Formats: sequence, structure tokens, C-alpha cells
Amino acid sequence: MGKRRSRGRSQLLSTMTKKQKKHLRDFGEEHPFYDRVSKKEAKPQICQLSESSDTSHSESESEEEQEHISGYHKLLATLKNVSEEEDEEEEEEEDDSAVADEEMNDEDGDEDVHVEEETVESAETHERMSPVDDPKEKDGEEPPDGSQKSPEEFTDAKHESLFSLETNFLEEDGGGSSSQRAPQDPFQQHVNRELKEEEIQAAASSSPTTQQLKWPILGQLVFSSKFQKMETFKPPKDIDLKSLHLQKPLESTWKKTNSQFLSGPQKSNSPFTPLQKELFLIMNSYRDLFYPERTALKNGEEVRHVYCLHAINHVLKANAQVLANNSRRRSQKLGVGEDDDFRDQGLTRPKVLIVVPFREAALRVVQLFISLLEGDSKKKIIVSNKKRFQGEYGSDPEERPPNLKRPEDYEAVFVGNIDDHFRIGVAILQRSIRLYAPFYSSDILIASPLGLRTIIGGEGEKKRDFDFLSSIELLIIDQADIYLMQNWEHVLHLMNHMNLLPLDSHGVDFSRVRMWSLNNWAKYYRQTLLFGALQDAQINSVFNKHCVNAQGQVAVRNVPVTGSISHVLVQLPHVFQRMDAQDLPSVIDARRKS
Repeated sequence: MGKRRSRGRSQLLSTMTKKQKKHLRDFGEEHPFYDRVSKKEAKPQICQLSESSDTSHSESESEEEQEHISGYHKLLATLKNVSEEEDEEEEEEEDDSAVADEEMNDEDGDEDVHVEEETVESAETHERMSPVDDPKEKDGEEPPDGSQKSPEEFTDAKHESLFSLETNFLEEDGGGSSSQRAPQDPFQQHVNRELKEEEIQAAASSSPTTQQLKWPILGQLVFSSKFQKMETFKPPKDIDLKSLHLQKPLESTWKKTNSQFLSGPQKSNSPFTPLQKELFLIMNSYRDLFYPERTALKNGEEVRHVYCLHAINHVLKANAQVLANNSRRRSQKLGVGEDDDFRDQGLTRPKVLIVVPFREAALRVVQLFISLLEGDSKKKIIVSNKKRFQGEYGSDPEERPPNLKRPEDYEAVFVGNIDDHFRIGVAILQRSIRLYAPFYSSDILIASPLGLRTIIGGEGEKKRDFDFLSSIELLIIDQADIYLMQNWEHVLHLMNHMNLLPLDSHGVDFSRVRMWSLNNWAKYYRQTLLFGALQDAQINSVFNKHCVNAQGQVAVRNVPVTGSISHVLVQLPHVFQRMDAQDLPSVIDARRKS
């Protein structure tokens, strides 16, 4: 009897898994989950069906049993052997715990992971229209902290293949190759210009050559450059859109978008207002520009329209060049040393940075981009995350106090959503716009100085990143006078981190990077457009110190005819006293003694 029990025990141990044996050794009994419950066989019961019963029930029951059995066999076929499960039990437990931790972190730390129904529909529509085969969906949103490890602002998780320049090709009817066929295009002349080491050294040690001109609308202009002799640059009387080398579809959409500023005989002759015409001629020549007479009441929207046209024109030309070179590389076999003909990119993808003070300004800029790309064409462009963008950057009129009375200039400046902490990436490809694109997958970055400051960080901080500023080719700082009332240090911090060599490669193909970008000369090719409402010493310092474009600089220097002191309602006497001082440090002591 004892032998029979020991034999049964040995057979039981041989059939148990490692986990069952461990539980038996620790607790002296089998785990309840593995208990074998002995039951008496139930006597079979014979049921006789009535003659009136339908035969279809038996047929359906037999079919269900067959389906159930077939499904059960399929389930058994997918199971692993017991020995494989024993080896992988601990690994699976670790994986499950790691996945659970990641899911909890995503739920707590990422409030922007959800995608609206409109986004999903637009993504599906874009997949049908996209020329890419087998697109891989990835997605990424904007993180709150901007760290390099964040999965939203610096990595794509959805739609990456749809908006990737490397995997897309130029559409035949897109007309994007026109920029390559026109060597007189200012964009081609600017990016294809090769500076020499001698020119860089000479520019660092020499003083700029200046020239003063007077234009009809802008007034007194000061042209300066360290790299070339200044040529007489006068605006023509009439402008033809074809002579400006605008990328399609901007030639047809600009006049409709800008129609609100055109009136009278001007509406039929010129697509620009006199102010826009002179501003765009300077912008299109890729010179730096400082315009200190931009006011919210007078010409703020005119200026915004014209710099948005220049920004979207620059991005469309740059992307069209990359897509055209993709098609050329795919169609021909390249030999050794032939990749130099396809250098058309920077070290990172973002090309344009637009700095605006409030979310309302960012909303208007994006709306202008959409209207410039769409126009009155029947084909609507695809704008992903549009509903979310309007909710976060729009404003509710009911939130504004009804009886709040402020001056007109205050109402014009602080209209709409006046939140000053934001940043958003915009990716543009053919007839699609993706809002909330990760920074390293974006073409245009729209942000406030505070929003950029929280990403750039300071020295000694662990979570900081400024590599996305390394290849900015067009910097637009709008309403610079408002930053003087916010925190001007953020603007200085931004300018100190512009066009630095990135700390990481970010997956760039170095065979496609322009040589002047590899040589760390990107700051000599960056165009800076600075707009404000007044001439301030701090704004002038930024323009004179950080704007070193090889094409030259243009500053509007109109001397005010009437001083602001004459506008004081209550007249007060002003007494001026002259103090004699030998040098500048002694002025303080002389003022104290007097």
C-alpha cells in the first residue's frame, strides 16, 4: 500500500510544473488553482423529444457544436508547450509589469494623446490620397516640458510616413519643380551661394558698408552688409506675381487672401498694398529686415499677411526641392561622389520659426497658412488636429467682461486668447498640413518666447534641447515691443541658441545636408524679420548683434517729426541742467553732488 502511494506521488511530481512544485514545497499542498476535483460520474439522462419538435433546432445545435469544437481546436493549436511556458513565465511577468507602468505613465503625463474624430477621418483620407506605399502610422504631440526623451515633441508615433520628406516624392501636377528650372529665383540664389573661409574671416573683422535710401512708403532705409558691396535697390512701380517666383498655388490664392486690404483702382492692378509691396521686395531678396512701425491698429494685419506669404513660399520651395531630388535619386543609380548634387537640407528639418506673443496671433498665422494653400480651389487641403487647435488657441467671447472699457490700442493688442506660454509645430507637405507635429518633423515652429524658453532650458538643467533651432533659415519676430513688457531675457536667450550645431544627429542623412550647414555657417544664411511698434535700444541691439545675414540688412530709420512730449495733456515745466564731467564714470558722482 505504501509503495502504491509513493509511486502515485512520484507520478504526480513528474507532471507538475516548476511553479506548482515551488508552491508545494513552500506551503505543503498544491495550489487551489491546480487542484483535481474528483466527481462521481453522473448517470446519463435520456430525453425524448416530442414529435412536434422542429428538426431545424437539432441542425442548428449541431452546427454550433461543430463551430465550438473547431474554435476550441484552433485555440489549442495556438497554445505553447508546457516546457516553453516554464522558461518564459518570469519574462512574461516582467514584460506585463513594464507595460502596465508605461500605460500608467501615459495616462498621467500625457494629456494630449487623444486624437479627435476629425483627425482620424483626415488621416484616413490622406492615406488614400498619399502616393506613399504602405504608410506606417506614428504619432506625437506636444509635451509640457519639452525634454529630449519626450515621445511627443521629438519623436513621431503616427502619420510620420505621410509627412516625411525622405519617403515622399513630388507630385507630377504639383508644379514644385519650377523653382529648380528658374536659376534667377531668389531662393535658389540664396541657398546655393557658397561662402568662402576668407569671406567669413573678413566679415568678422571688418565694419559693414552702409547706404541710405528713401522709399515712398517705408521712408528712410539703411542698407548695410559685411559680405558684398551695396547696390542701389529701388522698388519698381508695378509688380507682377510671376516675377516674384511664388510657388504654386500661392500665385492664385494670394490675391483672394489679401483682398480685404485692396480697395479702389488698386484692387485690379496690384495684388499688394503699397506697404506690402515694399516689404515683400525686401523679404523676397532674403535680406534681414527691421520694421519698427508695425502697430496693431494701423498696419498689423497687413504685415502679418505679407510675412506669412514669404514663410509659406520658402517652405514650399524647400520641400519641393527635397521631393524632386527624391524622385531623381530613385530614378537613377548614383555612383561614388554623385550625392553632392542632392544637398538640399539642413541638419534638422525645422526651417521657419515664428515668434508671436499670444495664442491669438498663432491662431491667425495658421489660418493664413490654410487660406494661402487652399484658396478657392475645389480640393480642400487636409488639416489634421484642426479641431483641437481651435479649442486650445481660440477664445470664447462670453469669457470677456461685457462692461470692460479699454483704449483702442489695448483692445487691438489683447484680443482673443492672450496666453503667452505655447509652442506648436506645423508640417506641410503638398496639400496637407499637420498641426501639433513633433518639432523634429515640423517645417514651421510657432511659439512664444516663454514657450521656447521652457524647452531650451538653462545651463546645468538635465531636460533641455535646442537642436531644433540648428537649421532655422527664416526667423520672424513679430510684435517685439510686447516682449519688452513680458520678459526680454527670453528673447536674448533664444537668440543665443540660434543656429548652433546639434548635439544629436536626429536621423539626418548627411549626404543630403548642405555644406554651409555642416560648416556651422547657418547663421550667415538665416534671414531675420523683426517687427515692432517702436525703436528701442534693446531691439536695435538684437538686430545689430545677432543678424549677420550674408545678403545684408535693411533697417527703417524714420526720425519722428513730432515728439511724444508735445502730446502730454497737462503741461509741466522741464528744467535741464548741464553737468561737467571728465569721463563717463564720473557722471554719477557729478549728478549726486548737484
